[in-house]
Amino acid sequence: MWMLIAATLAAGTLMTFTDWLFFGVLFHKRYFIYPEVWRDRSGGKERSAILWSSVMDYFVAAAFIALCDLFHVTDLAPALLVAVLAWIAGPLIVTVTNSLFVKIDPLVTAAHATGYLARFVIAAVAAAVALPG
Repeated sequence: MWMLIAATLAAGTLMTFTDWLFFGVLFHKRYFIYPEVWRDRSGGKERSAILWSSVMDYFVAAAFIALCDLFHVTDLAPALLVAVLAWIAGPLIVTVTNSLFVKIDPLVTAAHATGYLARFVIAAVAAAVALPG
């Protein structure tokens, strides 16, 4: 049990750094091509959004590890396959579909999609390390 908690905490923490890279730093100037798309984050509102996004990383890590445990996916290669398939079925489709209807730069869309894949890969590694195989 402690190993699962440690894996969740480690993966969630690493995910916050990938969020910073893929959702904040990469193509940062491209976000300003369509400024009307983004919420007003002045007056400390951005800090709150970042905090909640970071908290969600821990839920993603826990859910992915639980998914792997439920289906007895305990080795790295199958866990990575689950990560890629879950990414395709979920965030990739949602991110690309949203970009078809919302004005957003294609490079920002690509960064967001890649960031979600990075989250799942980190969770897959954590699952493979933490789950008894």
